[in-house]
Amino acid sequence: MKRILDLIFSLILVLILIVPFLIIGILIKVTSKGPIIHWSKRIGKNNVIFFMPKFRTMKTNTPHVTTSKLMNPQQWVTSFGKHLRKYSLDEIPQIYSILINDMSLVGPRPALYNEYKLIKIRTKYKIHECLPGLTGLAQINGRDNLSLSEKVSFEIRYQKNKSLVLDIYILFKTFFYVIRS
Repeated sequence: MKRILDLIFSLILVLILIVPFLIIGILIKVTSKGPIIHWSKRIGKNNVIFFMPKFRTMKTNTPHVTTSKLMNPQQWVTSFGKHLRKYSLDEIPQIYSILINDMSLVGPRPALYNEYKLIKIRTKYKIHECLPGLTGLAQINGRDNLSLSEKVSFEIRYQKNKSLVLDIYILFKTFFYVIRS
């Protein structure tokens, strides 16, 4: 049932967001050098590596680490990229990953391929058995402001309590979080 809902909602989102997608793509191209889409190497279900698309918000020579690990991260963000990040619009291309079943609408956010500590902890608690999501319980409870242990505890709670009702709750909270920002 979850896969069917992922497909239905993703197709609806594609129809709704096609014009903003094109406008954002043009603005990225006009305001900075490099590709429109950044294909980020991520860890998916069962620790399989996949490439997750995002609108490019960083300069092309940015190191491949989480933003929190960059020295002075703002120096790496493009002028238009800061707006995309503020409203989470850089995440829109991940609908493609949902359509091809690399991701789900809801689940633990996919780790970067080089977040070894996070990958090890997720594997220990079998979180890697979940399809990663566009949003998740950790996302609506602090996102990047969470410590690794806090993030994993939310992911464990999600895995233990997975349900359609919880997914809908997380999607609504995500929607209101984005609108509020």
